[in-house]
Amino acid sequence: MALVGPRLRPVAAGGRVGPGPLPGLALAAAGVAAARLAHLAVPAVPMLTATVVLGVAAAHVPWLRDRVRGGCRPGLTLAAKRLMRVGVVLLGLRLSLGDVLGVGWWTVAMVLGVVAATFGGTWWLGRRLGLPGDQPVLVAAGYAICGASAIGAVGAVRDSDEDDAATSVALVTLCGTLAIAVLPLLHGPLGLSDAQFGRWVGAGVHDVGQVVAAAQTAGSGALGEAVLVKLMRVALLAPLVAAMVVAARRRGRAAPGGRRPPLVPLFVAGFLAMVALRTTGWLPEPVLGAAGTAQELLLAAALFGLGSAVHLPTLSRTGARVAVLGLTAWVLVAAASYAGVVLTT
Repeated sequence: MALVGPRLRPVAAGGRVGPGPLPGLALAAAGVAAARLAHLAVPAVPMLTATVVLGVAAAHVPWLRDRVRGGCRPGLTLAAKRLMRVGVVLLGLRLSLGDVLGVGWWTVAMVLGVVAATFGGTWWLGRRLGLPGDQPVLVAAGYAICGASAIGAVGAVRDSDEDDAATSVALVTLCGTLAIAVLPLLHGPLGLSDAQFGRWVGAGVHDVGQVVAAAQTAGSGALGEAVLVKLMRVALLAPLVAAMVVAARRRGRAAPGGRRPPLVPLFVAGFLAMVALRTTGWLPEPVLGAAGTAQELLLAAALFGLGSAVHLPTLSRTGARVAVLGLTAWVLVAAASYAGVVLTT
């Protein structure tokens, strides 16, 4: 499928102009609506998790998969890349500098240590296992920072292959969903207070929705601690992406079109600007609420697009290595965050 014209519309076989992004965007919107209904029916299932699962399912349902791989592909790819970036920008409105400073420097040090150990250990293991392409670094970013949002951000600046991003999202989502079921069972046996359990969940679970689902089992106090610690991890997305850009420049990797990647990508600058705006306190709660809803919907559409790029037969070829990486990294982040919480509280 070629691209022509000023708007880069796909050209089908025989020179016919393809349908453009609208069919794929419409399918993504339908997937988001279905995921929302699933979340309302079963609140323990985060909406973002449901959208990934539905995206994977859409790519394999016999009567739909040809559309997903054909006429809907341009719109699904647009959702996975462009809408993901806008969602990451709005994610900045969830965090203020006052929130970070209020938890104390020991907690900040704990979060930094957990993120560094998780990212470094996961990336190293992924390379040792011989996973292809950018999968090691994308999985490492997802586990260390904020799940699929981090994968999308890092993949954008590295111009990662869509299959690598989709596989990484599927793995991180699966293990994050597993954490929702397992971590609450360990609350009592590990001897954690409610506040400690909340911090453990916030430091060790990947996606914000998954953090909420796991932490709410211990009450509102645990939930507040979990979300705050989780958002501190989200704040580290900007320096991580900047580090990826520096590494790409040193290797001489060019951005699409032959340009060198900017040191601070536009969507990362937007994320930091939203953090600064939230810190001012100028935005009223209704605006923040609307922005939070928009951010969730945009990320959900992006995750549906990424999920639809998962091809299970291809994934099965590296299935054993991917499973080893996912489970080992899951244990690593859980152990590192548990040790960090115990040592700092």
